[in-house]
Amino acid sequence: MGQMIRRLALVLCLLLPCSLPAVGLAGQVRVAVAANFMEPAQEIATAFKAQTGSTVILSPGSTGQVYTQLAHGAPYEVFLSADAEHPARAVADGLATPGSRFTYALGRIVLYSTQSGLVDGRGAVLSKGSFNKLALADPATAPYGQAAVETLRKLGVYDRLSPKLVTGVSITQAFQFVETGAADLGFVALSQVIHRPGGSRWLVPTTAHSPIVQQAVLLKTGEHNPAARSFLAYLKSAKARAIMASYGYQVP
Repeated sequence: MGQMIRRLALVLCLLLPCSLPAVGLAGQVRVAVAANFMEPAQEIATAFKAQTGSTVILSPGSTGQVYTQLAHGAPYEVFLSADAEHPARAVADGLATPGSRFTYALGRIVLYSTQSGLVDGRGAVLSKGSFNKLALADPATAPYGQAAVETLRKLGVYDRLSPKLVTGVSITQAFQFVETGAADLGFVALSQVIHRPGGSRWLVPTTAHSPIVQQAVLLKTGEHNPAARSFLAYLKSAKARAIMASYGYQVP
């Protein structure tokens, strides 16, 4: 009797593959992600795996650096950029799938210091210049660094503060400069400090710089990977949007 039951179970598995657990059909997707979005991306990847069984391999970096890697054949399948320019260029250069590009989040920058009371609620510390070093991401490769420079120019203090600027290769390194004390304060992503107590900060108004429009795109290498397409679709889900919002991102 036991042997008959086992045979029946095998037949049912062959005839009804849709009844298998999702993990049995699990895949893998390689995602290049802008450094500012790494923490929420990790949470989203965990939630995605719990729902689909598919594993997301995240590789962070500044948007410009990531694009250079893509142009040199890096085997990523999805690109989560910190701007709209690079995903559009990826499509134009034949690296990404036309029609797959969309905005997944709008970012915010914060002037942050680990020192309590150093940064006031209006960013006036920038005009006073009462600090030694100010960190920011490289504006040549990082959209968050571009936003920081635009803010300094908008305030009319860029030229005066230029000698005090410490440039990180990404927003992650800019944050590390502030955390380790290499810089007294710095422009970082809101997502990096929103859950961090203490210190002092100024949430930079969106009117101080161009919008940080963060777009995702399916790369040519991921066109035939169902997990890649599924992950991009999941970014638009209520669960993923809630995670993004919890890190201070505006979701479209």
